[in-house]
Amino acid sequence: MQACATSVMGDDVTIDLVPGARAPTPPEGLAAGHEREHQGRRPWEPGGRHLPASSDIPARDATDRLSQASALPNPKLTFDQFVIGDCNRLAHAAALTVAEMPGQAYNPLFICGPPGVGKTHLLSSIADLLIAHSPGLTVRVTTGESFTNEFLGALSGRSTEAFKARFRHIDVLLVDDVQFLERKTRTEEEFFHTFNALYDSGRQIVLSSDRPPRDLRALEDRLRERFESGLVADIRPPEHATRMTILRKRAQHDDLDLPDEAPLRLIADRVCENVRAIEGALIRVVAYSSLTGRPLSEQLTREVLDGLYPAGQSHTRTGPPTIGDITAAACAQFGLTTDELISSSRAARVSGPRQIAMYLTRELTGESLPAIGRYFGGRDHTTVMHAYRRTQTRIASDARTRELVDNLLATLQSEHTAPTSTPPDRSA
Repeated sequence: MQACATSVMGDDVTIDLVPGARAPTPPEGLAAGHEREHQGRRPWEPGGRHLPASSDIPARDATDRLSQASALPNPKLTFDQFVIGDCNRLAHAAALTVAEMPGQAYNPLFICGPPGVGKTHLLSSIADLLIAHSPGLTVRVTTGESFTNEFLGALSGRSTEAFKARFRHIDVLLVDDVQFLERKTRTEEEFFHTFNALYDSGRQIVLSSDRPPRDLRALEDRLRERFESGLVADIRPPEHATRMTILRKRAQHDDLDLPDEAPLRLIADRVCENVRAIEGALIRVVAYSSLTGRPLSEQLTREVLDGLYPAGQSHTRTGPPTIGDITAAACAQFGLTTDELISSSRAARVSGPRQIAMYLTRELTGESLPAIGRYFGGRDHTTVMHAYRRTQTRIASDARTRELVDNLLATLQSEHTAPTSTPPDRSA
């Protein structure tokens, strides 16, 4: 209570709990307006003056903020526990920036990727950091399904004003699985107005989905446009190096007795889908070892995995390569990091691979020129077009460049079973 009072009225306020005392009479006009205050009205300072919007945190809202923190999906889902790799580096950096400077950097931030790759982890990490280091902010964490259910409950209970107050009088809104709003007309409309109210007042919005905004076809166009107006950061399934790091970190956290890393390497080789599947496979192996009393060895790991992840099983993914896939393949082929590839460096060892990556992104994905430019370090569309045309010329005139591009195409096609476009004809 003292902390809530201090956050609202300043350090010179002291709370005394007096047994048997009657509650003080509120300032004139407040008693009659109790219901309006319950629906989101701002608290009063001594003398009847409204608090500024940035301090709009009545005791009820501060308590609500803390209860939301304890209701996060998992207390282990923090930035410290997030394993960074080429598959998620952009999303992680953007999430950390938003947590450190809410409303000032990327707003909205839209994180997309298939299930189990760390979207919920990043949203929870943002909330955890904000609540720990920005106690003056109100943070609401929810899901698309919970938002829908709360809104339907407010409609049936005739309490829509209270619902609006809960979602619009806050500083940071984090919504996981926003794709759940599709085909729910009234909920979409309410979310549209909530989004506008927060965005127009400079409040931070972070969303996650299993698809990028352009693929949420059942959403209203005006919502998709707003989702795309900020930074869209994709997360891909982890590559082998990241899978090994995840397994090492989990083994260290669980204090596993491993004679060597052979069991971890076998799991990383066999399980490629997502982080949940990787950790689940490790848990399965550890449980089998514990229940049978056998040491955690490569042979035991092989026996456990053969039923679910047989050797030689194809790990190709359906669908076309994404811009992230192309970037990762280019970095691997040219020995660069993602940060180097999208940097402002004009060194030949960086600019050439960057132009090839832009060229392939233009050829193999549906990304627009401005979107490609934003991904590759915030460049404009004319730079992307120059890179595309220059690479075309080099492919036609330089056998080495043609070979490099062919190798990249082969790598991408081996990882994806259904490319959306035919590789460009470079016979000329």
